[in-house]
Amino acid sequence: MGEIATVPMYPMSQLCRQMEMGVQAVFGPTDPLLGAHIQSICEALDVPHLEARLDMEPHTREFSVNLHPSQHLINTAFKDLITFLNWTRVAIVYEQEHGLFKLQELVKAPPSARTDMYIRQTTPATYRQVLREIRQKDIYKLIVDTNPRHMHNFFRAILQLQMNDYRYHYVFTTFDMETLDLEDFSYNNVNMTAFRLVDADDAGVREALRQMERFAPIGHQIINTSGVIQAEPALMYDSVQVFARGLLAMEAASVHGPPHLQQHLQQPQPVGAQPLQPALRSTNLSCELERPWEDGLGLYNYINTATTQGLTGRIQFENGKRSNVKLDLLKLKQSKLRRVGQWVSGKGINITDPSAFYGQQRTNITLVVMTRQEKPYVMLKEDRNLTGNARFEGFCIDLLKWIAHQVGFHYAIRLVPDHMYGVYDPASKQWNGIVRELVDKRADLAVASMTINYARESVIDFTKPFMNLGIGILFKVPTSQPTRLFSFMNPLAVEIWIYVLAAYLLVSFTLFVMARFSPYEWNTVPNCPAGRGQPEVVHNQFSVSNSFWFITGTFLRQGSGLNPKATSTRIVGGIWWFFTLIIISSYTANLAAFLTVERMITPIENAADLADQTEISYGTLEGGSTMTFFRDSKIEIYQKMWRFMENKKPSVFVSTYEEGVKRVLQGNYAFLMESTMLDYAVQRDCNLTQIGGLLDSKGYGIATPKGSPWRDKISLAILELQEKGVIQMLYDKWWKNTGDVCNRDEKNKESKASALGIENIGGVFVVLLCGLVLAVFVAVIEFCWNSQRNARQDRRSLCSEMGEELRFALRCFGPRQRPAVKRCTTCHHMTPSYVPGTSIDLQTFQLPSSGGGHGGLLDGEGHGHGHGQLQPHHGPPSPLGHTMEMALNALNADVDVLPPPPPELTASASLHHLPALSGPAPDTAACACRSAAGAEAAAGQDQVFQDHQHAMVLQPPSCPLHSSTPGCRRRF
Repeated sequence: MGEIATVPMYPMSQLCRQMEMGVQAVFGPTDPLLGAHIQSICEALDVPHLEARLDMEPHTREFSVNLHPSQHLINTAFKDLITFLNWTRVAIVYEQEHGLFKLQELVKAPPSARTDMYIRQTTPATYRQVLREIRQKDIYKLIVDTNPRHMHNFFRAILQLQMNDYRYHYVFTTFDMETLDLEDFSYNNVNMTAFRLVDADDAGVREALRQMERFAPIGHQIINTSGVIQAEPALMYDSVQVFARGLLAMEAASVHGPPHLQQHLQQPQPVGAQPLQPALRSTNLSCELERPWEDGLGLYNYINTATTQGLTGRIQFENGKRSNVKLDLLKLKQSKLRRVGQWVSGKGINITDPSAFYGQQRTNITLVVMTRQEKPYVMLKEDRNLTGNARFEGFCIDLLKWIAHQVGFHYAIRLVPDHMYGVYDPASKQWNGIVRELVDKRADLAVASMTINYARESVIDFTKPFMNLGIGILFKVPTSQPTRLFSFMNPLAVEIWIYVLAAYLLVSFTLFVMARFSPYEWNTVPNCPAGRGQPEVVHNQFSVSNSFWFITGTFLRQGSGLNPKATSTRIVGGIWWFFTLIIISSYTANLAAFLTVERMITPIENAADLADQTEISYGTLEGGSTMTFFRDSKIEIYQKMWRFMENKKPSVFVSTYEEGVKRVLQGNYAFLMESTMLDYAVQRDCNLTQIGGLLDSKGYGIATPKGSPWRDKISLAILELQEKGVIQMLYDKWWKNTGDVCNRDEKNKESKASALGIENIGGVFVVLLCGLVLAVFVAVIEFCWNSQRNARQDRRSLCSEMGEELRFALRCFGPRQRPAVKRCTTCHHMTPSYVPGTSIDLQTFQLPSSGGGHGGLLDGEGHGHGHGQLQPHHGPPSPLGHTMEMALNALNADVDVLPPPPPELTASASLHHLPALSGPAPDTAACACRSAAGAEAAAGQDQVFQDHQHAMVLQPPSCPLHSSTPGCRRRF
């Protein structure tokens, strides 16, 4: 078997001489500069190179197997630790020249964007100077990368500068922290943390260490006095184990083949076991010839795929670099380093003992707590004899008691001198208030109603918020709206009333036009038949006034006495009924709310209303976060409000919340304040109310100086108190259960009914318009169809017929007689109601003149000499007279059908000198006739009835008596 060359610091020439004697692998060195040269020789000769040093090159190299975790994995572990500890200001102290190069990944990409890095290089001679500068910058978190041999000098500098209290936390990059003497830091609460590779509590590791102690004379040098092996010899030990596993795997492959090899490799060898020594032929190599070793590549592949359990944990490789690395996290706790967690590549950090970082440490530390007097957070008790912390009470005081009990500290409460929370002054570039006290380290904590914002977070630290809130508008309760005479108009918006009025006019005129266009809305006038050649007298019930009356009656859900007959007018009426149904129902449903709910006159509804007016002043608390919010806001409305508040004279800013509430109660002022204080004020004064919603979202937190170790501990305590409901219990105690809460009238909490807009019932108008369009379409069809039918019957052109009908339909004023056309049908014949052959004395019937003069008599030819209504002849009553009297009344009352005469008339009455009545008698109740030439109306014929006791003249206006008259249409 060939030799194994170990090169701690050998020159290159000595390594080449070793190669000429036959080398199967090269171990070391740990120096990074010399290791690079050795690696180049191994690559040229194909000799496996097993290293146990920190390799800072990210790319893989041929024939190199490095057991030391890569710097990328180490930096990732430090990032996860810093993220868990939530560090915001960190100082990095390195000693060696390549120290910064080692941590460059951590510096370039910090765990958080708001993490500040302060980097300094130091030497044993400058330890105190560098640490003093860090202390002056108020940095309490340090990452230390120094040579372990110089660590005792670094510890001495820490003690000399008194940087060993609870505020400081040191994280060391060395894996040999357990081998150092930390007795001087065991009882001063300083925080020291580090990672380790070797698990000293593992049984296999302890067994291996016992075997090493038996080696003389170097056994005591390998094992530290603390009984813990250092990382460098442990890695070298594991590298030999890996090389042996590779040789064993190669021998097994040559004897048993690959299947046996795979089964053998799956059986891990115990730590300290003696591996088999496979026979491997070595070759003399030359650095000058650079002839590669034939078996070198195969041996490297077997070493690269070897897996074993070593002193530094589970060993696996990926392209020559170690993978699946596990690091134990150590922290100085109770006078010794203890394992508090572990970090695994690909999984991150896992803290198994959180109490080591945020545990309850019962100490005698007394913290200075700065606060500001503000109801109900911090208030002074009325008893003047109290001193110290007993003088104060309130929500923040109770919360501080719970936190101090959870974390474990004492406190002394002090009031801020200038009574300000803290605002940055751009002119002086200084902070005031509580923030200034924390920046100057005159206080350890600030417990008050202090808002977390970006400006404050940049100079101080905040815990997790213990209360969430926002900015609200405090305003005086508006007065009730006086009852108005026309309050019934409120259920519908103004534009809706205008649209309803427009719809009323539109539908009324549409109905009027449709009725004149439709032939089915024209009816003959009862008891006014036309004579021969005389135009027909027709009547249309939907005049302009009647159309408006019909629409008005149906809109008010009352009858109008008019009923549409044509299809088009019925469509108009039906769609209007549907429209009125929806409008009236919506109006009725909303009317009750408007008449019963008490309306308030609110001049402003939100922040936009405040910004758009100047009558009502508004302001904030001077020097508070609300003032900063408006001053630094980029929103246009808030910028406008800030300009108003900044330039308003007298000033709209107040020094206390109580002053702001008083100005609101005085009227004409709105106070912009945080919602928690607003809720407190509203619940205690019924004259106050909140206007609109919240303008932003933020929280109250406990403030600490930058880098304070108490921040994380208090944050955990706050989260625990929130989960237990303690904070909600304290809120109810100081906001709702104080005994001075205002009992508001429930009527003031009723919601205000809103006016119905066009977006609510606009569809009704759409349906109405569609119905009107449909009615117009049907009316046009009716008009065209009727004109075509009349033109066919009269043998006229369609255009002339439609033109004549259209001219008549558009005559809105003037006579209502339609022009006569040649399309009169023959009169309908009915059985006469008289007996032919009876004699009637024509001299006994007298007809008064229409002008009130003398009445005319019928001559022997039956022609009358006078015109007028039927007048009875005075005399004794008779059946015929009674019948004629009924006929007279029916004609005067426009009754369509006359009652039949009694039987006595048929027995005794007769007609004389009426040759035209020799045939069947026409209907004298109603007769309509149209003349072809549209000549003048023929004179009416008289019918004379006589009996022995009564006589009268019957003259229907313009009613011909001959059934042969052309175009005569008769009906009873």
